[in-house]
Amino acid sequence: MAARLMSAQAQVCRLGKHVVAEAPVVRQFHASCYTASKVALSKFDSDVFLPYEKLNKRLEVVRGRLNRPLTLSEKVLYSHLDDPANQDIVRGTSYLRLRPDRVAMQDATAQMALLQFISSGLKKVAVPSTVHCDHLMGGATETLGWIRDVKKGDKNTIVTSYNRNFTGRNDANPATHCFVTSPELVTALSIAGRLDFNPLTDELTGSDGKKFKLKAPFGDELPAQGFDPGQDTYTAPPASGENVKVAVDPKSTRLQLLEPFDKWNGKDLEDLTVLIKVKGKCTTDHISAAGPWLKYRGHLDNISNNMFIGATNYENNEMNNIKNQRNGSWGGVPDVARDYKANGIKWVAVGDENYGEGSSREHAALEPRHLGGRAIIVKSFARIHETNLKKQGLLPLTFANPADYDKIQPTSKISLLNLNSLAPGKPVECEVKNGSKVDKITLNHTLNDLQIGWFKAGSALNRMKELAQ
Repeated sequence: MAARLMSAQAQVCRLGKHVVAEAPVVRQFHASCYTASKVALSKFDSDVFLPYEKLNKRLEVVRGRLNRPLTLSEKVLYSHLDDPANQDIVRGTSYLRLRPDRVAMQDATAQMALLQFISSGLKKVAVPSTVHCDHLMGGATETLGWIRDVKKGDKNTIVTSYNRNFTGRNDANPATHCFVTSPELVTALSIAGRLDFNPLTDELTGSDGKKFKLKAPFGDELPAQGFDPGQDTYTAPPASGENVKVAVDPKSTRLQLLEPFDKWNGKDLEDLTVLIKVKGKCTTDHISAAGPWLKYRGHLDNISNNMFIGATNYENNEMNNIKNQRNGSWGGVPDVARDYKANGIKWVAVGDENYGEGSSREHAALEPRHLGGRAIIVKSFARIHETNLKKQGLLPLTFANPADYDKIQPTSKISLLNLNSLAPGKPVECEVKNGSKVDKITLNHTLNDLQIGWFKAGSALNRMKELAQ
């Protein structure tokens, strides 16, 4: 049997009137008794059924090509390939073209995804799509702790029961240390109000002045009567969305309808200004900080005010302080980028190794594009962020010779040449101008034919709209 998850409950599978098997419940990709059953895709799609037979056929094609055992993850992915017979399959290299039957989006990224989709002008999604709100629930159940005013730069500690423990995530303070532990211990430390509290041995003082100890936590591993499904507030959409308009208050600071990004004009990108040359580590959190900024996830212009504020400027070893090459003033990175955009100046950002590691936060790609960026040139990329840049129509480029990073200065002008002949595997010619000196360097990319189409159209969504017309 292929991938399967066992349950303690038994289930009888019948074909017609004949009992085929009585065994523990098994979820699997192929077994005739299960594929013969009609299972709804979701409670919202009662007349659309899980396509076990189709998934199994795709999987068998891939199994025959690879001729080796497949992991569970591989079975899930490969059974959803759009063209399993011809799909290039190389671990860590290939971009898989998938054809899912439903898309379930996490709320943190879905908000911007929905706004982007609206901006594309497409009438409807290709497959049913839903948003689940784990962050809304998590905010109520997991963020236990005591709150006090802490100035940025002051040492602080936050203890949480969920894995948002990287620098600045919870309070935008780089001096805050974040630790992950159990919900029980977070609760105990919150009640005590100090980090060295040991609930096994230490006492607390009640309002009556008496000493007491916390009892050890207890409870059922699973609720005896099952989980409360909660209140179903789902409202079905209209059968046709042709006449539906999404109204967003133009005064809103948290939601903003978007305009499609501009299409590439077919010309080389010449004399681009260097917005910032980043020194050292640059994660998606350095590019688009979290913490208090997360409330602007649905407002691209407002959240763009955090762009690169955590990145270290090569020129002065400072964060969020760069020189405006247009007028010679110094300012925050977003402010300078906005000045460039207002004056029609296109720019690039230059980075170090593993640029964009960490969270797959799409805002870290949206913000540079929104504020006038055209390319990101680095020594190497974190793979997911590199793909996010491609989707927004930015050129993610890497130095063929990493030492060429040193040839680019904050005052340099960058030209990306012969873009009309941009092709998979073909390096990009680049000229770096420092005054009267011109260095010619080579930049590599991993764009495939599909992604080059995204760049030319201005974004992946722009390209989808072109194909739909």
